Amino acid sequence: MLIGAMNHPAQDVVSEIRWMSEMGLEFIDLTLEPPAAAVWRVDPYQIRDELQRLNMRVVGHTAYYLPLANAFTTVRRAAVEELKKCVDVFGKVGSKWMNIHPDRHTPMHDRAFYIQKNIESLRELMDHCGKCGVGLMIENLPGDYNSVEQLGELLDPLPDLGLHLDIGHANLMVPHNTTGDILRVYGDRLRHVHLHDNKGGHADLHLPLGCGNIDISWAVRTLKAARFDGTITLEVFTPDRHYLEYSRDVLRRTWEREAAARTPAEHELQTA
Repeated sequence: MLIGAMNHPAQDVVSEIRWMSEMGLEFIDLTLEPPAAAVWRVDPYQIRDELQRLNMRVVGHTAYYLPLANAFTTVRRAAVEELKKCVDVFGKVGSKWMNIHPDRHTPMHDRAFYIQKNIESLRELMDHCGKCGVGLMIENLPGDYNSVEQLGELLDPLPDLGLHLDIGHANLMVPHNTTGDILRVYGDRLRHVHLHDNKGGHADLHLPLGCGNIDISWAVRTLKAARFDGTITLEVFTPDRHYLEYSRDVLRRTWEREAAARTPAEHELQTA
């Protein structure tokens, strides 16, 4: 398991990489969006060299507000073209995966319309991703893409599309956290995880671990049951980085404790 954090899009990317390395984080969840981290502002080769120098990895993240299901064809295509530019940058910096936030709002159109338009956009992007050696994954979103059934509308028609599971999002606008439900069906599609805390309801608070009502031990056990041992981004949004450091330590301790608590048979199953 590798722990990382996301860069602030208003800050210089290389500076963000450096403080993450100093904190002992193992990768950057590189979000390419304005004002300072847009594709037209960053130098992918400088980012790649800095990551190699510091022995850090990278996962690709994109802006959540691009209109991939817009009813205006030219607008939708412009969003796709912008994301293709992100794919190009991620290929150059060495990222194997890039996330997408499915579009969930097309005025005067029903869900079937924006699901189909999302699929069209994703297919176009996946063709481009294949040329750049970058995989595409979708992130679960509260309210519209946060259950097995909702995510299945995109994952089932696109078997090569990966899953980016946000455990904090899975706790919002639902009767219970949907992480376990999603992983029981799509655990083999899991490529990356976001972890942060909240108190349920509608507010996506991005709290430090242990400050909300998400059971972190349960979350770790659920990931381990899905045989996940990849990258986990701590999406703890606070200007005081001590809370991020604290969350890092909580996650590492919990991961190690849950690993030690497994029976020999469970360990063999995990490593088989």
